Amino acid sequence: MHENTQEITDIILKAAEKAKAETSGEPNPEVVKGTEWPINCSIGQGLEGAISCTTKIGSVNGSKGWLIYRGHNIFDLAAYTTFEEVSYALLHGKLPNRNELEVFNKKLVEYRYLPKTIRSMMSCPIERMNTMAAIKLGTNLMRQAITGADIDKLNIIACYHLISGLATVTAAVARIREGKMPIEPDPDLSHSANFLYMMTGKKPTPIEERIMDVSLILHADHGMNASTFAAMVVASTLSDMYFAICAGIAALNGPLHGGANEQVLHTLKEIGTVGNVKPWYDDARAEKRKIMGFGHRVYKAYDPRARILGPLAEYLVNKEGGDALKMYEIAKKLEHLVVSTLGEKKQIFPNVDFYSGLVYESMGIPVELFTPIFAVSRVSGWTARVYEYLRDNRIFRPRAMYLGEYDCKVLPIDER
Repeated sequence: MHENTQEITDIILKAAEKAKAETSGEPNPEVVKGTEWPINCSIGQGLEGAISCTTKIGSVNGSKGWLIYRGHNIFDLAAYTTFEEVSYALLHGKLPNRNELEVFNKKLVEYRYLPKTIRSMMSCPIERMNTMAAIKLGTNLMRQAITGADIDKLNIIACYHLISGLATVTAAVARIREGKMPIEPDPDLSHSANFLYMMTGKKPTPIEERIMDVSLILHADHGMNASTFAAMVVASTLSDMYFAICAGIAALNGPLHGGANEQVLHTLKEIGTVGNVKPWYDDARAEKRKIMGFGHRVYKAYDPRARILGPLAEYLVNKEGGDALKMYEIAKKLEHLVVSTLGEKKQIFPNVDFYSGLVYESMGIPVELFTPIFAVSRVSGWTARVYEYLRDNRIFRPRAMYLGEYDCKVLPIDER
């Protein structure tokens, strides 16, 4: 980790101390360990509360606001590790030692190079496509470019290929949409630095690299969310890993899952000034409009990822000033109003999307790439969850509660 980024580490550790001071107890799982099938649980609409499998990958404690990957809390991982280390841990069950990390990094660097895929992408109308549709297309083309017998295997090599290759595909989409040529990967750069370089055409500063790396760590896994579940459902049919990840990408495209940070920025721009925050908020509440970036299906406390991204956004906008600082001040005022009126009363707090868009915009990243960057991170969680589940696979097959009629008679068409 670069020595010039200690101030970023300090910001994360300060956020961790604040989280510990404001929550009680340690980050234990909310579901009791050691359960055996069948498991009895309360299930709501949309499978809320349902337990579909067991896992050792990660845990979300929504009541206390904790997030765990492989036994490590998210604050420690963001402060002391890299995205490569976290990706390895999600897949292999533990943080790598030096030799394991070196071998893993070499594989990721090898799989950055996708000449056949990029050539195929350049013959497609990428500039006219939805960005998530474009990276889903790129993922399909990655699959088509593979030769040999491994394509149909849900194996660890496919996981490595997707973790590394999706960053290359996303960077290529960014370049093609701007009318520019895709950039060759740099084998001497880290995963995050290379991703930024291939997107922008310039080598990132140590601070930019570190903040992108932290963001990728924070978004890498988050329990049985919609996109993870979609990927696992497809994989459970014994379709291949590439089709499974395409399903995850498709689910992430939905604004209720992956696109909320874009909508947060639109909201902040709509508000316009700090002085307009309260009138806007009062109108939104009166009209019962959903305010994007607040509340979560799982968290009934402050999202730990937002605890880190908020101070990082503040750090960046204070360096940049201007419109970025104004947007941050609007965001802080809005956060204060929402938390003071709805925090204790309805357990509504900022979620990961509220500040992530400000972080990306302060780094000069276009809004339409926010959700694709989410995919570049979450692919490590998708592949890990699929790989784990398939060791004891059972095809997903829930039931629907039928509320329709019975014994209807088929009338002649002229009598209907």
